[in-house]
Amino acid sequence: MEKTLLRDFSKYVSLNILGMIGVSFYILADTFYIAKALGVNGIAALNFAVPVYSLIHGVGLMIGIGGAARFGILKSRNKEEEAEGVFAGALKLGIIAGLLFVLLGLFGSRALSSALGADAVTLPLTQAYMATILAFAPFFILNNTVLAFVRNDNNPKLAMTAMLVGSFSNVILDYIFLFPFGMGMFGAAFATSLSPIISLGILSTHFAARKRKPEFLKHKMTRPAVVDILNLGSSTFIMEVSSAVVLTTFNLLILGLEGNRGVAAYGIVANLAFVAVAIFTGLGQGVQPLISKYYGMKKWELVKKVRQYALLTAALIATLIYVGTFAYSDMLISLFNNENDLAIAQLADRGMKIYFLGFFFVGINIVTAMFLSATEKARAAFIISILRGLAVIVPMAIVFSNIWGMTGIWSAFVLSELIVAGFALYLATATEKGAIAYGNPD
Repeated sequence: MEKTLLRDFSKYVSLNILGMIGVSFYILADTFYIAKALGVNGIAALNFAVPVYSLIHGVGLMIGIGGAARFGILKSRNKEEEAEGVFAGALKLGIIAGLLFVLLGLFGSRALSSALGADAVTLPLTQAYMATILAFAPFFILNNTVLAFVRNDNNPKLAMTAMLVGSFSNVILDYIFLFPFGMGMFGAAFATSLSPIISLGILSTHFAARKRKPEFLKHKMTRPAVVDILNLGSSTFIMEVSSAVVLTTFNLLILGLEGNRGVAAYGIVANLAFVAVAIFTGLGQGVQPLISKYYGMKKWELVKKVRQYALLTAALIATLIYVGTFAYSDMLISLFNNENDLAIAQLADRGMKIYFLGFFFVGINIVTAMFLSATEKARAAFIISILRGLAVIVPMAIVFSNIWGMTGIWSAFVLSELIVAGFALYLATATEKGAIAYGNPD
């Protein structure tokens, strides 16, 4: 059993981490190509628009992970009809949410760009990127939803393939739209927006290959089912939205301290950090199907082992990330500092060496929140996400920036993740003890 568990763990985790690296790679490609084509103002504008992308991404993950967690539990208990109903409800909910974002893009993209910090110089660029992303929101949300369900329907390889093909097609389209076609910020956003459509095309083969096709229309989207999906996925949503809140808070604080150059430097750090977070997210998403499966089967010892493997993997990943970024920070920064601005390079270098210490604790927080969501401990998972995204880091960043300037901002991320990690480990340990004491995870 131990060998089988390790094999399944390695398979799900490696495939999902590879897929998430692909997703993060196209965000880096956006930054790289925009830096080459539009310079410092382009990077700053992208940084102002990214919170909206994070919000859309968060809604998709909330519906996808929340629905897929319930789907996995039901399938492990051989309740196929109910599992199919959850999938149908998640798809309908995703379409409705996506259309609301489209309306926001049509009528509020300019006001939202200004609210997020864009000034007279960066506003046209920010609005162009944001309006395009919002117009394609239904595809982003549906892609995240279907990815989660395909992964939980015993097809993690196809999910990884869809993520990688979609991501790398975006890299190619980014180059074509920005340089040969000269489409500017709209071109970068349009390339990114085509990625989930390509991914969905690949994912559709999962359903074409099934002997029994899911009948979406016959399943009604009931209020209890919607509440259940949102409840189980709420911690994932908060994690994504928290990155948008932190990004916006840091942008506004740094804008006051260092201006657009400071925001550009943070944009470099934030985009590199996005890759690191994506790897930990891939780890969390990889273990979720296994945890939901063993939880549904009431095999709590296996659930506990999966969590232990995940935490050990997170520690190893954090070490590799920090050593790598510390050793190659100059090279990484130069990729996005197209104008060789010394002030931006110095700010980003110092920021990375402090900020990236936080990833020793980020893995603990993401894995633990996913573990709690997958075992129906939605409230505990939500608490971790709220603490991580809003309750600790935002006030800490405001206070520290007033005392220590940029150093305080970088340090706020590290200390807040450390504080939340201590609380997360406490909640997870209490959950395990309670389940074992009662002889099962319910």
